[in-house]
Amino acid sequence: MTDVHILGIRHHGPGSAHSVAEALATLRPDLVMVEGPPELDQVIPLVTDPDMVPPVAGLIYAVGEPRLASFYPMASFSPEWVAIRWALSTGKLVRAIDLPAAHTFALRAAEERALSATEEEEPAASTPDDGLEPPAVPQQAYRPDAIGMLAEAAGYSDAERWWEDAVEHRKADPVERFEALIDAISEIRALDQRPADHPDVVENNRREAAMRRLLRAAIREGHERIAVVCGAYHAPALVPAGFPSLSADNKVLAGLPKTKVAVTWVPWTSSRLSLGSGYGAGVTAPGWYQHLFAHWMAQDPTRDVATTWLVRVAHALRKENLDASTASVVEASRMAAALAAVRGRPSPGLPELDDAAQTVLCDGSPLPLALVHRELTVGHELGKVPDTVPTLPLAADLAATQRSLRMKPGAMQEVMVLDLRKPNQLARSVLLHRLALLGVDWGQPTDTGRTTGTFKEAWILEWKPELAVSVVEASRYGTTVASAAGAFVSEQAQAAESLPVLSKLLESCLLAELPDGIAGVVSALAERTALQQDAAPLLETIAPLARTCRYGNVRGVDVSDVRKILETTVVRSCVALPTACAGLDDDAAGAMRRAIDSAQDGLTLLPELPMDDWHTALGAVAHSDQIHGAVAGRATRLLLDAGLVDGDDIAARLSRRLTIATPAPEAAAWLDGLLSGDATLLIHDRRLLQIVDDWVDGVDDDVFEDVLPLVRRTFSAFSRPERREIGEQLSRVGSTALTAESTSADLAAAGPALRAMAKILGWEAIS
Repeated sequence: MTDVHILGIRHHGPGSAHSVAEALATLRPDLVMVEGPPELDQVIPLVTDPDMVPPVAGLIYAVGEPRLASFYPMASFSPEWVAIRWALSTGKLVRAIDLPAAHTFALRAAEERALSATEEEEPAASTPDDGLEPPAVPQQAYRPDAIGMLAEAAGYSDAERWWEDAVEHRKADPVERFEALIDAISEIRALDQRPADHPDVVENNRREAAMRRLLRAAIREGHERIAVVCGAYHAPALVPAGFPSLSADNKVLAGLPKTKVAVTWVPWTSSRLSLGSGYGAGVTAPGWYQHLFAHWMAQDPTRDVATTWLVRVAHALRKENLDASTASVVEASRMAAALAAVRGRPSPGLPELDDAAQTVLCDGSPLPLALVHRELTVGHELGKVPDTVPTLPLAADLAATQRSLRMKPGAMQEVMVLDLRKPNQLARSVLLHRLALLGVDWGQPTDTGRTTGTFKEAWILEWKPELAVSVVEASRYGTTVASAAGAFVSEQAQAAESLPVLSKLLESCLLAELPDGIAGVVSALAERTALQQDAAPLLETIAPLARTCRYGNVRGVDVSDVRKILETTVVRSCVALPTACAGLDDDAAGAMRRAIDSAQDGLTLLPELPMDDWHTALGAVAHSDQIHGAVAGRATRLLLDAGLVDGDDIAARLSRRLTIATPAPEAAAWLDGLLSGDATLLIHDRRLLQIVDDWVDGVDDDVFEDVLPLVRRTFSAFSRPERREIGEQLSRVGSTALTAESTSADLAAAGPALRAMAKILGWEAIS
């Protein structure tokens, strides 16, 4: 008869991992089964590869729909990892035991389709006639926190702390410890009063029925001793003596849908193992648990876990140029031991070590301790997987490209500044832009600092484990990064309906050096531009096209076809602009003003574009009294910046616009369009400042509150020194002492100062 031992563990618990290692060494089972989908059996043998460095995760995804994916993270202190390594190193069989992912993904997809169909069929909820809110549906509790309930029964408010005291720090027979835990969890499960149709109960029943099916099959194979490593909550359900009937389990699993899946290993990070990352089975301190597990497995009585941890804390502080002496480490270790004794703990845990470190090593300040938490308590480790793991061609091409460009993925954020004049760094830029197109956001563009040249880029790089799924999703477009990005662009170009989207897509193609993609986008852009009648989309298209033409030669891309489209777009925009600006409400006027500013930015990049046509169109907009003030004022300002109107003309227009006959909100909108973003006009032309001041002073009290937000927004955009200068000038407006007519120079009184300055400059003496 087969001897079955159920080892209920806490996922990623170093104490559980240590206990599992001891139990396996004692039991010596000929088959080890660990919690996880059976599909993992294909890649479990790779765990012993020398290039497999945890933390890593088993990645299972639906072949036809890669967004349906699940990760199964493991660290060196994960009990499942320890069990797998023990079995493989001793030549024993090891298998995964759980509901197959093929069923899980198919069920998830069916639920999503049913939910979408329900949302489409159900009409929008209306407000009841009595005006009362409909009654809230009570939320059903999720799975009981078994560990939390045990901790509460033991008088602990923190389940993590109880587990560390009761499991991590206690020395006892490992087999007996697991048997006692099964009894405790059985009692807790007996208190579960949730209905049978509760989602978690249904899912649990499926999973445990699948586990029992695989366990029954293993027993029939005639193994002498089997060890099952699973989450503690499932342990009572896998004890053979308490199995339900075979027909009952078969009924639960009958008729489950199925889909095709693939499996591989991917690197994981310490930060993604932490509870703060949102990982449901995460732990609070992966770095501390790694330290704890390594200490226990070393079995070196001369090493004290608390002291060695505080030594690492001191090293981390010294790296940041903070004082941390050896004597302070000794004193902190003594304090941690004293705190543990006062708190009734068997040995110092992380709370005691944190308190001691903050008090002694950090002088009571929590800020250095936050640094220690980020660097040590959580950590920045990124795992590694061997080249022999199953992978898609796109992932293999990405990995090969990363190696050739010496771009090693890292879990920590890294700022990479690229000089595009250097071939290797240009190739790095191209790779990052291609990945960004595909949705693999390894790098995020950032500010290059004071440099405004076109040969410099800056990126923030951070490799996140979930990017592996993004690579899988992108693989449907091609087998290499270049081909996949090109195919993606072509698909997006055909689906895009707006000109701005196509223009930005074209700009992205240029940065990613995708000639085929550029050709496809240009073709779609030419077709849609010819059919576009609205002026605003045409105006918004100018800037991206101009950037493409301006910077295309920097990357050696032929942009002659793009230039033709740009010139046509500019001409059509100029013709349509005056008519399109008529009859706009406030929202439409704001959108048109932004479109005009965008077009202006693009036109200034290429002086050879037809600026005369553009200025003529702006003149028609600026001179019309039938056009919304925000648009007309902005057009007037652009003409002033181009030198086509002078101060006298601006003063006359301002006087006409800011009259009693013009409604105050309309006048404020025109003023905002004229002045927005730059206070130079008001600072250097006191006539304009006087006109604006008189207008503000003359606004009726009834409408002043309506005008105030717009005027305030206009002036709040100015810098603080500009606002201060305007205020100082307003305090002197109208003063005769500042007018040219009342100002006279006393040359006799200025004589000594003039002679001293002439002497300093080396001029001849002034008589």
